[in-house]
Amino acid sequence: MPDTTATIKVDIWSDVQCPWCYIGKRKFEAGAAAFDGDVEVEYHSFELSPDTPVDFDGSPVDYLSQRKGLPVAQVHEMLANVTGIAESVGLHYDYDSVHQTNTVIAHELLHYAKAHGRQLDMKERLLKAYFVDGLHVGRIEDLADLAAEIGLDRADVVRALTANEHLAAVKADVAQANAYGIQGVPFFVIDGKYGISGAQAPEAFTQALTQARDER
Repeated sequence: MPDTTATIKVDIWSDVQCPWCYIGKRKFEAGAAAFDGDVEVEYHSFELSPDTPVDFDGSPVDYLSQRKGLPVAQVHEMLANVTGIAESVGLHYDYDSVHQTNTVIAHELLHYAKAHGRQLDMKERLLKAYFVDGLHVGRIEDLADLAAEIGLDRADVVRALTANEHLAAVKADVAQANAYGIQGVPFFVIDGKYGISGAQAPEAFTQALTQARDER
């Protein structure tokens, strides 16, 4: 008999400045809601652009055209496309207000939040801050403000981030992604054995969760 009571663990590699990661989060949440079992989610760090300065002088369009060598018109088209898809899952991206930055400290904050049982809330707040609210997610003081919003101890967050207390955990996540051969995010590992790449339809997640449970 399959074990239908066990919680299915889902490990998600994701970056705070990845537009498909926020879209994928919504699609996964819809898929998990349609699954008639318990799901435990843990987020893992992935840095799409580890060489980005904290205070990048320019817009996401500038960044993508300069750093990735893409024509400006193509970048505008890409961003319009992803903004439209985000709208379809209820997310209102505002690329005119986005602060392109380095996300390593935001990842450290996510590990801090995990240690305090608030990782999922922190992940949601960081994605909304970056894509919707036009807030800066690369600097300790700004990140501490966001952490305080969800009830974490602001002073202790500043202390932990200043000391790089969780940097090793971020690097371990990145190394694990490399070991798995993950080249892009979001990447979902269901029950430690099924990999799903990208912001798939909710049904794909429901099916994978069901299959993982049925095979137990």
